[in-house]
Amino acid sequence: MNQEIVAVADRLKGLREVMEISLEEAAATCGIAREQYEIYESGTVDIPVGILQCMAKKYNVDLTVLISGSEPHMKSYFLTKKGKGISVDRRSDYKYQSLAWGFANRRADPFMVTVTPEETKEIHFNSHPGHEFNYVIEGKLKIVVDGKEMILESGDCLYFDATKKHGMQAIDNPAKFLAIIF
Repeated sequence: MNQEIVAVADRLKGLREVMEISLEEAAATCGIAREQYEIYESGTVDIPVGILQCMAKKYNVDLTVLISGSEPHMKSYFLTKKGKGISVDRRSDYKYQSLAWGFANRRADPFMVTVTPEETKEIHFNSHPGHEFNYVIEGKLKIVVDGKEMILESGDCLYFDATKKHGMQAIDNPAKFLAIIF
């Protein structure tokens, strides 16, 4: 079991328990079944960033706290130097770097995401509340949203309703894209 996944699940469960939120209420907040929410809290599967963001927004906790256990402190600006975003390597098929993790009370969460074709042979779908914006920086990416397949290349972007099932797959070579979750 990935220790980072377990740690994130423990923080999610801790938030729910401290706030005295029932499993049913937490699941409803995330728009998922109670059973699925319980699986996320078990630490046996990856928790989509969108689920973490949903709980963070609803219960006024910074997403950074759930992901890393650290509290962001910056209020005027936060600079992230190239390659220095906080790593969120919870899944083998996606490498996330949080780009604004140190800014308190963010209204959106930007991530630099890298996927490789070897690790995304099978697209893993998820959905979460809110919207998502993806801008391809390098490579070629197949994105499926609500059953619609689209191929994005460097310079292409897509804005979509993240409550729709969606997943990404690198084509031919690694793909790097900016993902912003609102």
